Amino acid sequence: MSRFFASGYSDSDLSSSDEELLSTSEEELINSSADEQEAEQDNDESSDSVFATEEESDDSSDDDYGARARGPSYFLKSSFAKNNYSDEDSESEGEGKKVVKSSKDKLLDEMRSLVDKIEIRRDVKEWIGLLAEFDKLNKLLTKARQQNLGIPRLYISMIAELDSTISEIGNEEIKALKADSSRAFNTTKQRTRRFVKEHAAAIEQYRANPETFEKELDEQSEENTPKPSKALIDELITSLRTIQETRGKKNVDRDEQIATLEELVQDAKGNDFHSILVYLMLIPLRFESSSLVQSMPIDQWTKAKNEIIALLKILEKVRNEYVVTELATATDELGQEPEADKNGVKHILGSVTALVERLDDELTKSLQSTDPHATEYVDRLKDQSTVYQLLLANQLYLESIIEPAAYSQKEGEQLARVVLKRLENLYYKPTKLIIISEKVGWSKLTNKQSLIYPKFEESDDELEYCNGLINHLSSLLYKQTNSIFRKKAMLCQIYYYSFNDQYYKARDMFLMSHLQSTIHTSDIPLQVLFNRALVQLGLCAFRAGLLTESQQILQEICTSQKQKELLGQGSNQRQQPASQIDKQRLVPFHMHINLELLDCVYLTASLLLEIPQIIQQSSGRKVSNKLQATKSFRRTLDYYNRQVFIGPPESTKDYIMRAASSLQAGKWEQAINFISSINIWSLFNNATGIKEMLYEKFQTEGLRSYIFANIFFYEKLSVKQLASLFKLPEAKVLAVVSKMIYNDEISASLDQFNQSIDLSKDYEFSKLHELALSLADRCQQLAERNERLASGGHQSQSSNVKDQKKIYSK
Repeated sequence: MSRFFASGYSDSDLSSSDEELLSTSEEELINSSADEQEAEQDNDESSDSVFATEEESDDSSDDDYGARARGPSYFLKSSFAKNNYSDEDSESEGEGKKVVKSSKDKLLDEMRSLVDKIEIRRDVKEWIGLLAEFDKLNKLLTKARQQNLGIPRLYISMIAELDSTISEIGNEEIKALKADSSRAFNTTKQRTRRFVKEHAAAIEQYRANPETFEKELDEQSEENTPKPSKALIDELITSLRTIQETRGKKNVDRDEQIATLEELVQDAKGNDFHSILVYLMLIPLRFESSSLVQSMPIDQWTKAKNEIIALLKILEKVRNEYVVTELATATDELGQEPEADKNGVKHILGSVTALVERLDDELTKSLQSTDPHATEYVDRLKDQSTVYQLLLANQLYLESIIEPAAYSQKEGEQLARVVLKRLENLYYKPTKLIIISEKVGWSKLTNKQSLIYPKFEESDDELEYCNGLINHLSSLLYKQTNSIFRKKAMLCQIYYYSFNDQYYKARDMFLMSHLQSTIHTSDIPLQVLFNRALVQLGLCAFRAGLLTESQQILQEICTSQKQKELLGQGSNQRQQPASQIDKQRLVPFHMHINLELLDCVYLTASLLLEIPQIIQQSSGRKVSNKLQATKSFRRTLDYYNRQVFIGPPESTKDYIMRAASSLQAGKWEQAINFISSINIWSLFNNATGIKEMLYEKFQTEGLRSYIFANIFFYEKLSVKQLASLFKLPEAKVLAVVSKMIYNDEISASLDQFNQSIDLSKDYEFSKLHELALSLADRCQQLAERNERLASGGHQSQSSNVKDQKKIYSK
């Protein structure tokens, strides 16, 4: 640096002309001493560890000539002696605070830092920033290659994951990108594909066994990581103690505390105990920093996820030395290691389960606050696979430190919480999605196996495996003393069976649980889960063709004005905004039950049950075995029939009402055409099977309605003609009529010889006969009541009023 560029310095720095210039001999001494030091360092280091970059050489030169950064007086002899020939005391102080790393380790740390940044930007699909970090990483890779160091494994794993992410992105999502983001995405894609093509063998090795590949990478990193000195550990403990004392207090910058803890993570590398302490303080503090916002920012969530993964890796490695558990005893000092038990294992107070639960809850809150119709929701939903992997890893860790006999005790409660979270991530999915979740979850846990239920094998039957998985997860929760675990496990299991068309299993579990008698005392999320399971059971009954059961199950919720609140899918109160607590009770959009489909199922079932009953009552005969009338459906149908002009159907309800009017008029084919025209049936997996089932039901109910409507006009009905009219087999017609006779719905007999139905009118009553008989019964009851009163008034007033109400209510 020339002194002419130091015009900004004060005149005092230029006071002595004797000190302005450095003699040639002194300058040569500096250069020769620096060259000797560099030569000695080169001889000490092995050839494979020397790959310093140009930037690092500049940094090292700045360190050797540290006085040059202090203006024109950098060449003073006092400064020269101070910076290059300091006393031994200052050297001993520096040794305690700094860890000397080789140039190879520095380069690996820089590459690892860039890889972490790329992974974060990859998760949030921020392609412009990702490309910038990718360019920096490629420059470091080029310098590593120039030094014959090869390609680091962390670079290969990063490229493989980036290529997988790019392959999963669809054309619609690419078209939605802005121009700058689209160019950055295409550039990243081209460079990634070029590297994958050139190094296909290494990429395939990683994809074949990612866990082993990363394990070798971790072992290589651990070998290169020096152990922190005692002075550095003391400084680390002091920083942790300071953060712990100021945590949660006012006027404390949490971001600064998080940044300090992130630095302490790097300082604690090589010391497992202190690394665990730092992570157990950093991750909760990161969650607390986002407690005041609606949902945790994606970058903070991703960092918390990566930190939990790193913590689990450390715990898995040192599980024979250290164990993190909620039942451990706190030590007196923060940095003091706990005493070892009889097996030589030291128990650290903490909860990995709580961290994973909070991570899952933050993802749920993020989904609740994201527009479900935007691409951001789909991108955020992909993080569920990562959370499920963490749940599996946490479960396996707890299984390794908890004895199976203690699963039902207090020690096993943290395992039960993980199992419950895992069950809550599976119960609402069909079997195919459960299998996919299992495969993705176990993909990085290839050499491990669960004690609760083994992982999926290709030879396993999908339905049997899913049933066994849900059963075993629920069985562990049934053994817990906390009733919340048992209730949630029961309802999740009922929902799963109902959703996957196993009606009788779900119904039997519902009846045996007796939850319907105590659910009103439970908290609101549990009531929402109960309503969801009940509705899913009704839909399952409908898909199975059990219309009566379906209509009875769905009636209470479908006739309510608060369907959204009951199912946790929103609020009908438009004037009063929902509070933050109410919003957190809602289930994410991908777990919603379609309310239009629910109403369609209920109204269709009511149509097929009510129309024959309405015709039977209007035919003038006495109905001895009445079904419970659906007032809401009849009221809607009456309102529809009273309209002067009826236009073409538009909504789902219009189609169903037109079908009801057609069936009531005896036009069953027209009715089924209206029902089949409803597009909402496509939401069912087996939409074709549902329509075929409805076609058969309309044939049957059309036959019953025809018999009820024409019973007074015929003495005999031909089975063959009825079969031809309703396109049914003769055996089916005989079965339907026999059931009507058995249920005392009609007075008739079957003539098998002539294949006809003989209708008897001896026991048929007209409407006038029914009213006369009803009047006679009431008069008789009034006469008996008056006789009792006249005989002495032995009847109390309350019973008199009760009898009177009973009489006039008929």
